[in-house]
Amino acid sequence: MRAITIPEPGGPEALVWDEAPDPVPGEGEVLVEVVASAVNRADILQRQGFYDPPPGASPHPGLECSGRVVETGPGVSGWAVGDEVCALLSGGGYAEKVVVPAGQLLPVPKGVDLRQAAALPEVTCTVWSNVFMISHLRPGETLLVHGGSSGIGTMAIQLAKAVGAKVAVTAGTKEKLDHCAGLGADILVNYREQDFVAEVRQATGGAGADVILDNMGAKYLDRNVQTLAVNGRLAIIGMQGGIKGELNIAALLGKRAAISATSLRARPAAEKTAIVAAVREHVWPLLDGGHVRPVVDREIPMSDAAAAHRVVEESGHVGKVLLVVE
Repeated sequence: MRAITIPEPGGPEALVWDEAPDPVPGEGEVLVEVVASAVNRADILQRQGFYDPPPGASPHPGLECSGRVVETGPGVSGWAVGDEVCALLSGGGYAEKVVVPAGQLLPVPKGVDLRQAAALPEVTCTVWSNVFMISHLRPGETLLVHGGSSGIGTMAIQLAKAVGAKVAVTAGTKEKLDHCAGLGADILVNYREQDFVAEVRQATGGAGADVILDNMGAKYLDRNVQTLAVNGRLAIIGMQGGIKGELNIAALLGKRAAISATSLRARPAAEKTAIVAAVREHVWPLLDGGHVRPVVDREIPMSDAAAAHRVVEESGHVGKVLLVVE
């Protein structure tokens, strides 16, 4: 098969479309012929040499894909050759074929194009596990999403609105905030021009956000705690703003608040299977009914993955950037 390889870490030009050995499904695994994958920040870190795949995972980048089942390994039930699927991966999505544990497969939702289904696994699993399974967002509460126009952000807005929550978002341009508003966001904050602490407090009558989904890490830690409501929950899923911050524990105690920090890629297979099952139960009916949709900025040939990485690194996109196999 052909796959994106990384002979040496570096810039986008480090991504090379080359021949690679075909993967072989083992016990409980399925071989998928890839139609599309999607670019995630973790892929960029891997390309730069900062985020190695977990032990036993494919060396090729790519944490999600869509495609068709072409072979099932021993012990697999519920999936058959020809099924159209999308999948949560530990790696290997930037390739023509990938092996997936059967528990990390999802059917393509009704009304969703097979290629665009590649935009779903990572964002739905990340949002559902952090905002709902860990932070327990409830109807009537307020969710603050940093990076509201990102792939994760656009999904978080839709899922929070679907359960009856109020949504605040931060983004860096009016155009991105307009996209967020179109998905249902109620409170729009341009982080280049406004203070999200003040804006969210004002919009909530001084209460603050019940749940915050944060991709920035250290840079926003103190201000996130200031923004939390009493009994609030801060879910940290990224470190774009640094890895070391100072925490005011007195402020956290005063609000009886909680902080969680998770990543998805390195979780054990059993945990991923549980998250995927929860997503299929709770999110897939919303997709099947057209209440939630993937947001795709553009599709780029997988052989030109370098161009896709440049788009994501420049943050000029809204939603997901897809890599399609031609």
